[in-house]
Amino acid sequence: AMQNGLVEQWEEVKEAYRMGNYILGDIVKVTPSSKVVGDLAQFIVQNNLTESTIVDVADKLDFPKSVVEYFQGYLGQPPGGFPEELREKVLKGKPTVSGRPGSEMEDFNFALEEGKIVDKYGKEAMSELNVISRALYPSVFDDFYETRKKYSDVSILPTKAFLRPLETDEMILLELGKGMKAEIVFKAVGDRQASGTREVFFELNGLPRVIEVVEETVAIGDTLSMAKEKANPSDEGSVGAPMAGQVIDVNCKPGEQIKAGDPMVVLSAMKMETTVSCPIDGTVAHVAVQSKDNVSIGDLLVMVEPEEQ
Repeated sequence: AMQNGLVEQWEEVKEAYRMGNYILGDIVKVTPSSKVVGDLAQFIVQNNLTESTIVDVADKLDFPKSVVEYFQGYLGQPPGGFPEELREKVLKGKPTVSGRPGSEMEDFNFALEEGKIVDKYGKEAMSELNVISRALYPSVFDDFYETRKKYSDVSILPTKAFLRPLETDEMILLELGKGMKAEIVFKAVGDRQASGTREVFFELNGLPRVIEVVEETVAIGDTLSMAKEKANPSDEGSVGAPMAGQVIDVNCKPGEQIKAGDPMVVLSAMKMETTVSCPIDGTVAHVAVQSKDNVSIGDLLVMVEPEEQ
């Protein structure tokens, strides 16, 4: 909720969790079904939905991926069955699975998976645990290792230092290995340079240090920040972000012919992934975002010119 900008609406999120669970059929909540309910709860609050309106407008909304896959039957069949009216509107014609999802899966080639891990991340990444992990959660595994390649092992950071910036003169102590410790004291951040970098000043074991880092996002109010276009709710071809998050994929280009239901943009926030689909048949007139852009609810993603009748 904090990462999705809903910390001030936490009480509403909790009530939406109760409502979302009821709407989904009062399901047994264990991972990953509990995530489905949690994703739906935040989606309900972000879009100001109620128990009475969610079914009415479901066919016009792009639900989180976890919710869509739940209704497709990828987690199995709930004891009381699916709420069929809501299911039909959420899926918009997507295929479904009956019975146990894994019953018709082909045998998994573990040897091939081992080769993929070694080719992509080196022999040091090869282990039985990693093979099973990537087999079960390929995108999560790849994201983890790509992040580790970029930032090294961040598990040694205290949780607070990982989630939030350090305060001036705040000190953290890192265990680097047996008998190896590093005391780091944050001092200051320099002005943003034209190159998009900033100097970060700190002390390492009492000695002053400075490093240059790339600022990937520009804070609101920064003179270099640009206001994002907003979608027009009254224009069906003006497609806005249904949630705050980061753009992880763009599947359309200006000038392309597109059909209602075609995937256009994939958003992600704290592993809550949502595919934004085209609401109408037409032509892509404008794509307002690119991969790794951060967006807020209502920011314009794509403008579609409707097909002439």
